[in-house]
Amino acid sequence: MQAKSVYKVPNGKLLKISLHYDEIKHVVTDIQITGDFFAYPEEAIELIEDAVRQTTLTKDHLLQTIERVINEHHIEFIGVDAEGLTEGIMRCVT
Repeated sequence: MQAKSVYKVPNGKLLKISLHYDEIKHVVTDIQITGDFFAYPEEAIELIEDAVRQTTLTKDHLLQTIERVINEHHIEFIGVDAEGLTEGIMRCVT
């Protein structure tokens, strides 16, 4: 199934998520994250998108996955954070 969300992160920026997911297995099959936030290093969003693919669509599991990638790659955000990304993704399926 395909779903999209547009989410204004509290005290942050606009986040746009395009999500494809398997309704039976309840996992992310593809995702695209865009918005008016900033991320460093340049490939930060690609790293997060890659990590989230095949991840179970639960808030806790997504948050843990995103936080792990942020910590491993020393990702810095302006206008969004791990919680905001997780919320934007979950809004696609609720």
